[in-house]
Amino acid sequence: MNKLQILEREKGVFVIEGDLTFAAIDKDTLKSLDFLTASKTITLDLSQVVVTDSAGLALIIEWLKYARNKRIQIRVKNIPEQLRKIAKLSGLDKIGALVINADSDSNPTTA
Repeated sequence: MNKLQILEREKGVFVIEGDLTFAAIDKDTLKSLDFLTASKTITLDLSQVVVTDSAGLALIIEWLKYARNKRIQIRVKNIPEQLRKIAKLSGLDKIGALVINADSDSNPTTA
């Protein structure tokens, strides 16, 4: 298991590194949403995600909901194919603010 880390590359740009899985997401991860308030526009780069599962998708949805309540726009880049497949299987690939499009590596979401 690769520990989940949220690393700020520059103001408002965060690289998500490690596993987005049930085993890697802990209570501290769920509680620490402050990084989403760093800017009015946040970019989440998922290029360094190693493994993901449905818990990873649920975490991203929680981030989107939190940002929506704070009127923050989130862009999700480099969504792993594994996450795209889980979203599609769950029927979450084209609802609400989360739109996962295999043709695009950057998915703007207004939250």
